[in-house]
Amino acid sequence: MPTEAVDDGPGADAPPLSKGALRSTRRLLQRRARAETGLFLAEGAQPVREALRRPGTVVRLIVDDPGHHGELMALARGVEVVRAGPEELRSLCGTVTPQGVVAVCRWPRAVLSELVRPRLVVLCAQVRDPGNAGTVVRCADAFDADAVVLTRGSVDVTNPKTVRASVGSLLHLPVVTDVEEDEAIAWVHAHGMRVLAADAAGEPLDELDARGELARPTAWLLGNEAWGLPDALLDAADRTVAVPMWGRAESLNLSTAAAICLYASAGAQRRAARR
Repeated sequence: MPTEAVDDGPGADAPPLSKGALRSTRRLLQRRARAETGLFLAEGAQPVREALRRPGTVVRLIVDDPGHHGELMALARGVEVVRAGPEELRSLCGTVTPQGVVAVCRWPRAVLSELVRPRLVVLCAQVRDPGNAGTVVRCADAFDADAVVLTRGSVDVTNPKTVRASVGSLLHLPVVTDVEEDEAIAWVHAHGMRVLAADAAGEPLDELDARGELARPTAWLLGNEAWGLPDALLDAADRTVAVPMWGRAESLNLSTAAAICLYASAGAQRRAARR
């Protein structure tokens, strides 16, 4: 009897990653290469899964063993899939224990003019820490913000640490980069939003919420991790707001403060919409 062909599933015949492709992929660990090519690396199952769910984003999928990543292989129909050894994958990853999957992705650039009727936005003014930036993007995604804007001088959002910290959220909402601070604030005001600057010397967040002020269209302005917001930006904001703390901690991490502010605004806006 003739032997029936067995389908080992998507990626079963994936060729090995060539030395040339490995070199070009490693280059994407450098900011200059990412800027020149418009490509970046997504590492780990969840970021790669989200990238594959966005058509046209993944250029190449690199895996240790296609058989270990069945769900990702199913999502990778039409995507180039190649195999790589443990050392090759480790050279592309920033984690101690890589999950055996890396995707070369196209960066979906966004511009302010493409955003229509925004109600909740985050403005990051010279935020330099990759992990903080990625976590802010993740928080913005979680609380249904319309966009995140990083001003000129902020970290590159395609930095591998930022991509990992966003856990796929980088591909869920527009992230606008390299915008001048005054341009960003002017854009916010032109769209009927007000700027609330997060600063320890501001008015308590819960008091604004109690008065119903957080239901209005809002852009939260967050400053640098080390020096916060300069006086010029505090003056440009419509109000300065502080997260009240009742314990003994001196301050909050930037991304933690962002999560609290976004949660409060998103909740107030949702309650107002239900009335």
